[in-house]
Amino acid sequence: MALPHDWLTWRTAGAAGIDTLTTDRGEASGTGYWSPLTGGYRRDLLVRALGKDVVLPTVLGPADSPGTSTSGAVLGAGTGDNMAAALGLGAAPGTVIVSIGTSGVVCAVSAGAIADQSGVVAGFADATGRFLPLVATLNAAKVLDATARMLGVDHDTLSDLALSAPAGAGGLVYIPYLEGERTPNLPTATGALHGMRLANSTAAHVARAAVEGVLCGLRAGLEALVAQGVEVGRVVLIGGGARMPAVRASAPAILGYPVSVPAPGEYVADGAARQAAWVLSGAVEPPDWELAATEHYDADPLGWIVDRYAEAHEMVLHRGRAVGAEGVVGTGP
Repeated sequence: MALPHDWLTWRTAGAAGIDTLTTDRGEASGTGYWSPLTGGYRRDLLVRALGKDVVLPTVLGPADSPGTSTSGAVLGAGTGDNMAAALGLGAAPGTVIVSIGTSGVVCAVSAGAIADQSGVVAGFADATGRFLPLVATLNAAKVLDATARMLGVDHDTLSDLALSAPAGAGGLVYIPYLEGERTPNLPTATGALHGMRLANSTAAHVARAAVEGVLCGLRAGLEALVAQGVEVGRVVLIGGGARMPAVRASAPAILGYPVSVPAPGEYVADGAARQAAWVLSGAVEPPDWELAATEHYDADPLGWIVDRYAEAHEMVLHRGRAVGAEGVVGTGP
């Protein structure tokens, strides 16, 4: 049993035999049957799930090579997308990465493995031999896309509108569960606007509330990492949503830490390149990786915005539930 990545590596290397299948720690830690805590497979879980044991790939070290391709190129171990991004960013222990892409991700390089019994923090391994505890949300940059469509503006105008409104959006709270949510575990939840008044019923206030709502959801992920003992030395903000000036300006106040924003880039691909250079070098640690054109943002924390969001975030309607005029619960879209 192997992941698609493992199969591709195996085929690229010539598929000499099933016993030559390999994988890496990052990908293995996402399977559910390889434990970062022990560094080994949980074959007991496989037997319970499948009724029998199976052949599994050899788990390589971060700078190990599974061999060469049929054309003679040296192969790297490979890794997962979030692990590669952390490697491309040169993240070290104490670095928290907040990614505002199609989904939201908050992860941190950690010296020790983390096992969160609540299931909020996933205890992945990283691409350096360390670990990558991670929290993911379903709603991030696409919430900003949807808000721009709703207001009939482009992204630049959405950002300008948000920046023209006061912090806290005049009391307007935007719960961004437009596709349900996984963190917190509310799969059927829908989005909501709370605290609407005549004074804050403007495009600018809605834009500001949308930006703050996305960041508050990510702040909850950051708090979950801290609760598991993750130390926050610096916060790096990446992803398509990080390109919006309103997001960059609001992030330190909502997240509660100064924020560094590197130039837009393909950091997963950069991580793959850094891993390749590491494999070829034969060094103990990956090569130094310096990010160019990093911008830094700081602001006084605005915890009252986070508190107001926390008060409202579960007051939502759910898909599949509708209450009729007589109070009878039926099915909804």
